Amino acid sequence: MKKAEQNSLSAVIRDYRESDYASLLELWHKTDLAQPERKDDAGVIKRCNAMGGRLLVMEDLASGEIIGSSWMTWDGRRIYLHHFGIHPAWQNRGLGTKLAYASLEWISSSGRQVKMEVHRENNAAIQFYKKLGFFAFEDYDIYMIREFT
Repeated sequence: MKKAEQNSLSAVIRDYRESDYASLLELWHKTDLAQPERKDDAGVIKRCNAMGGRLLVMEDLASGEIIGSSWMTWDGRRIYLHHFGIHPAWQNRGLGTKLAYASLEWISSSGRQVKMEVHRENNAAIQFYKKLGFFAFEDYDIYMIREFT
């Protein structure tokens, strides 16, 4: 068995723990998911999870490193799937698919709809999400206010 195959077998999906935050933030930086304007800190994670959300992490058991994340937040109407990513060194091994299925299984069991956002230029992610059953709304754009002045 190749070393890459051995490594992929040592990954486990589990719920986020507060002690994971530093490693999670490092992962988000490596996957371009960490953006300061989002203000996604440990307190926000705790609050979102307390409101019915869930943050799954994928951990490499050999090193203890967080190598994947899938954050599902609940707005009272539908679940938003975001901060979904796999560490670049661990990509293309089927781990994203495993993490996606674990996420969608939890969402499906809740009986709620799921919504997500992806950058138009991220073709690999778009194809991946389409294979999972997501579709794009072509007739509207998303608008947001990040800061009120």
